[in-house]
Amino acid sequence: MILEGIVTTRNADGSANIAPMGPKVRLADDGSPQFDRFLLRPFKSSLTFQNIARERCGVLHVTDDVLLITKAAVLASFEPPALRPADKVAGGILVDCCRFYEFVVDEFDDALERSSIEARVVHEGVVRDFFGLNRAKHAVVEAAILATRRHLIPAGDLRADFERLRPLIEKTGGPKEHEAFALLEAFVNEASVAEADR
Repeated sequence: MILEGIVTTRNADGSANIAPMGPKVRLADDGSPQFDRFLLRPFKSSLTFQNIARERCGVLHVTDDVLLITKAAVLASFEPPALRPADKVAGGILVDCCRFYEFVVDEFDDALERSSIEARVVHEGVVRDFFGLNRAKHAVVEAAILATRRHLIPAGDLRADFERLRPLIEKTGGPKEHEAFALLEAFVNEASVAEADR
């Protein structure tokens, strides 16, 4: 099962890198997720990959803050959210998250452009309750994934996908979901304009 979350790692200068990531989480026989280990697959060109290759650790976060996921996905830089030092690894924990999993690397395979990193959880914690299921939050996450693939999806298809997601934001979203969707639309439209100018 793939879990959409946020991974924080430590940059070479000691600052925090915040990136959306969908680790593969194992399921037990009863279908419940097992968070003792998970698989990360960052591209070798990413800062997350470089940081994990150097530090061999990081923190996975479960969050319902889709605006943060959006900013981390499409903005080159943004005001970082509050972090506190991790307890067992070098890095930071998002102060406003639902759960966190500090991890170390057990296996590291960078033979392909998309790496394969087996992570083992060494410490975990609960910060606050998960908001709950909400169609707008899910729609924003889907839109963020589509936006990061804008170079792979024909512009017309991408616009059609966004139009299908828009009613979910309008009907069930709060201010953060509306802001996140607008940011994603601007990101996608910017790419379309740049492509048309070529």
